[in-house]
Amino acid sequence: MARGRIRAKLRRSSLYTFRCVQPDAAEAEAPHEFQGPGYSRLVHCNQPSLHRKKPLKYCSNYISTTKYNIITFIPKAIFEQFRRVANLYFLLTAILSLTPVSPFSPVSMIAPLAFVVGLSMAKEALEDWRRFVQDMKVNMRKAGVHKGDGVFGHKPWMKLRVGDVVKVEKDQFFPADLLLLSSSYEDGICYVETMNLDGETNLKVKRALEVTLPLDDDVTFKDFTGTVKCEDPNPNLYTFVGNLEYDRQIYPLDPSQILLRDSKLRNTTYVYGVVIFTGHDSKVLQNATESPSKRSRIEKQTDKIIYILFSILVLISLISSTGFAVKSKFQVPDWWYLKPEEPSSIFNPEKSALTGFFHLITALILYGYLIPISLYVSIEVVKVLQAMFINQDIHMYDEETGTPAQARTSNLNEELGQVDTILSDKTGTLTCNQMNFLKCSIAGTAYGMRASEIELAAEEQMAIDLDGQDPEISSNPIHRNSAHGSWENRKSGSGASEIELETVITSKYEKDQKPMIKGFGFEDSRLMNGNWLKEPNSGAILLFFRILALCHTAIPELNEETGSFNYEAESPDEGAFLVAAREFGFEFCKRTQSSIFVRERYTAPEKPIEREFKILNLLDFTSKRKRMSVIVQNEDGEILLLCKGADSIIFDRLSKNGRMFEEATTKHLNEYGEVGLRTLALAYKKLEETEYSAWNNEFIKARTSINGNREAMLERLSDMMERELILVGATAVEDKLQKGVPQCIDKLAQAGLKIWVLTGDKMETAINIGFACSLLRQGMKQICITMNTDTLAQDSKEAVKEYVLMQITKASQMIKLEKDPHAAFALIIDGKTLTHALEDDMKHQFLNLAVDCSSVICCRVSPKQKALVTRLVKEGTGKVTLAIGDGANDVGMIQEADIGVGISGVEGMQAVMASDFAIAQFRFLERLLVVHGHWCYKRIAQMICYFFYKNIAFGLTLFYFEAFAAFSGQSVYDDWYMLLFNVILTSLPVISLGVFEQDVSSEICLQFPALYQQGPKNLFFDWYRIFGWMGNGLYSSLIIFFLNIIIFYDQAFRAGGQTADMAAVGTTMFTCIIWTVNCQIALTMSHFTWIQHLFVWGSITTWYLFLLLYGMMSPIYSGNAYQILIEALAPAPIYWSTTLLVTIACNLPYLAHISFQRSFNPMDHHLIQEIKYYKKDVEDRHMWTRERSKARQETKIGFTARVDAKIRQLRGRMQKKHLLGGPAVVMSPS
Repeated sequence: MARGRIRAKLRRSSLYTFRCVQPDAAEAEAPHEFQGPGYSRLVHCNQPSLHRKKPLKYCSNYISTTKYNIITFIPKAIFEQFRRVANLYFLLTAILSLTPVSPFSPVSMIAPLAFVVGLSMAKEALEDWRRFVQDMKVNMRKAGVHKGDGVFGHKPWMKLRVGDVVKVEKDQFFPADLLLLSSSYEDGICYVETMNLDGETNLKVKRALEVTLPLDDDVTFKDFTGTVKCEDPNPNLYTFVGNLEYDRQIYPLDPSQILLRDSKLRNTTYVYGVVIFTGHDSKVLQNATESPSKRSRIEKQTDKIIYILFSILVLISLISSTGFAVKSKFQVPDWWYLKPEEPSSIFNPEKSALTGFFHLITALILYGYLIPISLYVSIEVVKVLQAMFINQDIHMYDEETGTPAQARTSNLNEELGQVDTILSDKTGTLTCNQMNFLKCSIAGTAYGMRASEIELAAEEQMAIDLDGQDPEISSNPIHRNSAHGSWENRKSGSGASEIELETVITSKYEKDQKPMIKGFGFEDSRLMNGNWLKEPNSGAILLFFRILALCHTAIPELNEETGSFNYEAESPDEGAFLVAAREFGFEFCKRTQSSIFVRERYTAPEKPIEREFKILNLLDFTSKRKRMSVIVQNEDGEILLLCKGADSIIFDRLSKNGRMFEEATTKHLNEYGEVGLRTLALAYKKLEETEYSAWNNEFIKARTSINGNREAMLERLSDMMERELILVGATAVEDKLQKGVPQCIDKLAQAGLKIWVLTGDKMETAINIGFACSLLRQGMKQICITMNTDTLAQDSKEAVKEYVLMQITKASQMIKLEKDPHAAFALIIDGKTLTHALEDDMKHQFLNLAVDCSSVICCRVSPKQKALVTRLVKEGTGKVTLAIGDGANDVGMIQEADIGVGISGVEGMQAVMASDFAIAQFRFLERLLVVHGHWCYKRIAQMICYFFYKNIAFGLTLFYFEAFAAFSGQSVYDDWYMLLFNVILTSLPVISLGVFEQDVSSEICLQFPALYQQGPKNLFFDWYRIFGWMGNGLYSSLIIFFLNIIIFYDQAFRAGGQTADMAAVGTTMFTCIIWTVNCQIALTMSHFTWIQHLFVWGSITTWYLFLLLYGMMSPIYSGNAYQILIEALAPAPIYWSTTLLVTIACNLPYLAHISFQRSFNPMDHHLIQEIKYYKKDVEDRHMWTRERSKARQETKIGFTARVDAKIRQLRGRMQKKHLLGGPAVVMSPS
C-alpha cells in the first residue's frame, strides 16, 4: 500500500501522448445530443433503489452459461434425447407394446427405453451442474459497494445493481461495465488490462472527467448523486456515447471513461466507478452467444445408418405382413388345427388385409432388434469413461497451477480425432507475455552469443543428417543428395524425431547455459560489466543503452527483497529493454512529472552515478506510426530525440550522414528475422534549442486546438520532428511463448492440421508471434490484406469493398501462378478489412484464399468477428473446426466451433465455462488431439460398426425363421434370451472395445503424427466400411440360420434317434450367435488387457451359466428351456460341433480380409504394429527413423518446416562453396 501511495502522488499528465492529452476546461466538448431508439438508458448514480421497478429495472449482474435451468431441464433434455432417431422409434414401439398386437410384454419394451433416456439425461444434468458451479464461482466474487453514508462494504457480484458505486482495487477484475469517477492518481487516470476482451497485453489509459476527480475517498460519496443517459446495451467494445448530468451541468462521456467487465485494474491502487451495464447487458456478454447443443459428425452419421436399418426393418416387416396375409387367406382355412375359436380383428382369416396390417405392427416390434436400443446408452457409458481417462491423464496435468485437463462434455470425444482446422487466440493461449532480450546490433557490430531455438534446432539437425552418412558422402553434399535423394523431396522435411527436436530446444539451454534473468537472455562478454568501453564504437554503445533506458512509458517499482527495480511497462518488449538496460549498467530507477533518473554503473559498479534526464515530449507508439520517440534534455543541456521503431519506418527517416551502419544493420536484422526474433531499430537526433522551441510552440498550439484537424496536425508535426535521424543499432528479442508451444504447433502441423490465429492485438505483434511459434518464417510470402484509414474515410463503402475484393483476387491469382513447390503463403488481415471480407458476396472468395495459404492470422478482430470467422470456416469447408482461447473475448468463437477448448489460465474462467474441453496450457492440445482424439475416434467408430454388425446378425435370423413359420410372429428364441442379448451377453465386450482399444500406444501416436489423418479422412466410419460391416452381419445371419437348419432339419439329435425341437434349434442358434459375435470382437481388438479377456470370454461363460440356471428353474418360468442344457444340449455332440463349425464359418471371411489387407494393402498402423511386434524399432533404428519420417504430413508451417527451410539454405551455401572449389562445410551442433 505504501508503494501505491507514493506512486499515486505522481501526476501522469506530462507523460500523456498527444492522443491522450486532456483538453482544458475552456475547450471541453459539448454534451452529446441524441434521441430515439438505441439511446434510452437512464442510470441514477448512487441510487440503485430507483432501478427496482420498470421501466428503469435492468437485468441483474447474475450470469449463466448453462444449457438448462430448473424449469427448462425436463422439456429441453427430453427434446435432446428424442432428436435421436432410434429413441423416437423405441418410444413408438413402447407405446405399441401396450396394445394386444405386441409380441412382447410392455415392461420389456418400456423399461430399457426409460433406462437409456434416464441415464443420458442424468449425464446431461451432471455436466450442466458443473457449468453452474463454475458460474457461481464468478457470481459470488466480492466487490466493494457503497452501502450509504460514505460506508463501503462487500457484496457478491451477482447482487450488484445499475447505479451502485463500486470501489475496485489493484489487480482486481471489474464486476460490471463501470463509469470511471476517480482513481488513486490525482488527475483521475487508471491503467486497465483488456487481455480478456481483445487479447492485447499493453495497458490502456482510462481517465475520469475532471468534475468527478474530488470523489476520491469513501466519505465523499455520502451525498453524491448524478444521472447518466447513454446508449442501450450493445456488443461494441470500442464505442460508448453518453452524457453525465452532475451538479446541474451536463458533461459528455466517451469510451475513455468506461471500464469494461472482465478487464483488470493494473498499476493503480484503486478506482471508484458507477455501474452502467450489468450481467448480460455488459459489453463482453453482449458478444457471447447462447450455449449451443453440439452433436458430433459420427452421431449424425449414426442417425443416417439407423434410417437405413429402419428402412430394412419396414421392408422385411412388409414382406412378413404380406406373407402372413396371403397365408391367412389361402392356407389357414385348410389348416383346421390353426383356426381360432373366436375370430378377432387381429387374426381373422376372412379379413386378411386387416390381419396383415395388424401383423405389420407385430413384425415392426419383433424385428426391432435390428435397431440397437443399447447403442446410445453404451456410447454414453463409453464416452463418460473416455472423459474420465482424459481428466486423469497425468501428461495433461499442469504442476505449476495444479490444474488437470477437464472434459466438460463427453458428447464430442470422437470429434477430437477428426479436427481439420484449429482457430486459436494469441494472448495467453500461445504466449505468456514475456520477452527475452537475446541479441543486438550496435554501430554495425553484432552482439549476443546465445542461439535462438531455430538456430539450435537447425544446427543439430544438420549434424544428425550428416553424421548418419559415411565420411566420404558426408564431406560432399552433392554426392549425399544423389545417393539418398534430394533432401527437399523427403516427405517430412526432417529426419529427426520430435523428441530430438525437443532435446535440442530444452536440454541445450539446461546443460550449457547458466540460468537466465527473467527477460534477459543475452550472453556476450564484450558488452557486460563495462567491457563495452573497450569497444571501438563505445560512444554509439553508450547512446544505445541510454535509448533503452529512456525511450518508454514504464514505472519502476523497487523490489525490497533483491534491492533492484521491477518495471510495470505497457508492453512486454518495453519491460525486456529496461531489464537489458539494467543488466548493462543503466538502471532506470525513478520517474517524476518531468524527469527520468538513471543509475549508470558501468564505470564503478559499487558507486553508481545517478543522472537526470528531463522529459520534454513523448510521442507514443501506435500501430499506424510503428515508432515511439522521446525528446530529452541531458545534464549538459543537450536536447536529443531518441527513437525506436520498425526498421522499415526508421530506415526511411535516416539522414544521409545517419546511414553509416545501415548495410551491416540490415544484414543483422535479416539474420535475426530468419531465426524468429522480434526486431526494432534505434536511432537518435541532436536538436538545437531554437529548432526545438519553434517546433514545440507549434506542437502546443496543435495540441490545444479545438477543431477537427487536431489529430492530423499532431501527426504531421510528429512526422516532421522524426526525420533526419542517425542510426544507432537494432535490438532482437525472443518471444516467450508458453512452454512447448512451438513443438505443439509443429506436431499438429505434421498431423495435417491447419492453424489460424485470431487476435485482438496489433498486426505487428500478431506477425511477431507468428514468427515466434513458426506459423510464419523468413522466406514465406506474406499476403497482407488491409486498408489505410484515409481510404476508409474518403471512399464510399462500395469502393472500399471493391478495393478489398481486388486484393483478395490478386492474392488468389498469385498463389495459382506460383511454381516453386516449396513456396508458402501466409494471409494476414485486420478487423476492419475482415468486416467487408465476411459479407455474403465476398466471404467465399476470402475463404478460398485462406484455405490456399499455409497459415492465416486475423488481427484487431472483435469477439463477434472471431465467431463469424469460425462459422465461415466450419460451414464453408464442411470440416471439423476447433477453437481454443483463454479469455472472455474468445467465448463466441469457442461456442461457434465444432469443439471449443478453454485454457484454464489466470485470466478469468469465461472461456473455460463456455468450452467443451479445458486444458491448462496450449501444449496439452497436442496430446488431447493426437492421442486421445485419435483413440476416441477409432474406438467409437469401431464400436458403432460392431453394434450394427451384431444386431443385423441376430435380428435377421428372426426374419428367416418367420419365413419357415408361416410369418406367424413366432420367435425362435426364448423371450429371456432376447432380453439378455443386448443388455448382458454382448454389452460389456463392446464397452471394453470403446474404452480400452488402442491401435498404437500414446508414444507411437506422438512419434507418428500422420496417423491422426485417419480421423479427418474418416477411414473408419465411411460408408464403405459401414456397409462392409453390415454385409458381414448379413453373411453371419445367413450362415448361423441356414447351417443350423440344414444340420438339424432331419438329423437325429437325441440318443433315441429323435430330431431336435424348436427350443433346441433356437438355443443352439443363439449359442452360435454368442460365440460368433464375441469371437468377432476379439478379432477386431488390437490391444488386449485382462479386462477385455474377462469381458469377451466372460460373456460366453455367462451364457452357459444363464442357460444352466434358467433350465434349473420351474417349467412355469423356464418353459421349453427346462433342463435344456443338462438333458438335451450338453450330451449331444452335434450341439458342440455345430457351434464350432458355425463360429469358424462366420469369422473366416473377416480373418481372410484382415490377413489380405495386412499383407498386400496395409494401413499405417498395421505397419507400426508389425514393426513393434517383431521389435524392429529396437533392432533396426535406421528403418524405424525412416518410417517415422514418412509418417508426417507434408507441411509448410511449424518448427520442422522452419528447420527444413534453414537447412535448405545451409545446403545451398555448402553446394555453392563446393562448386566454387572451396572446402565442404560440415556443421556441428555448437
